Amino acid sequence: MALKATIFKADISITDMDRNYYNDHNLTIARHPSENDERMMLRLVAFIANAHERLQFTKGLSDDDVPDLWLKNFSDEIELWVELGQPSEQRIKKGCNQSQAMQIYAYADNSFDVWWRKEQNKLQARKNLSVFTLPESLASELANAVQRSMQIQVTIQDGQMWLTIEGAEITQSVEVSITRQQ
Repeated sequence: MALKATIFKADISITDMDRNYYNDHNLTIARHPSENDERMMLRLVAFIANAHERLQFTKGLSDDDVPDLWLKNFSDEIELWVELGQPSEQRIKKGCNQSQAMQIYAYADNSFDVWWRKEQNKLQARKNLSVFTLPESLASELANAVQRSMQIQVTIQDGQMWLTIEGAEITQSVEVSITRQQ
């Protein structure tokens, strides 16, 4: 019998002064059986950094044909393709070719550094690609804040993100426009 996804609810209040975006989002997040809390929270941070009324979580790990998040316009064209971790060159090519912009979010750990050194030169040619990293120490802090139902307040200003997650204060600031790796 196949394992089922675990459902999480997140009520997020976003104040993004950099983009003049102020909105609340009530999200239902399905965590794939093979996904850990660190990866799920990275998806959530990527959502917050790009928050938009049409930004959607996809089937992600369950479907190789779609990214982890995407933003489609009303003509069903992909405006933003978001991948997590260290995607293959083939995934990056697909995302860049099928969307106006592609973003990759990853924790800056040793495996990312190895991947980046290997892929860096190939990725330089992709003009619609941005790669963002978050501090490795943040992964465990975010994972420790995970609850089945979360109330999250977010403030973004001058490229910094401050998160308050019910039951846990994330006091350090997180780089949102986290240094582009190109």
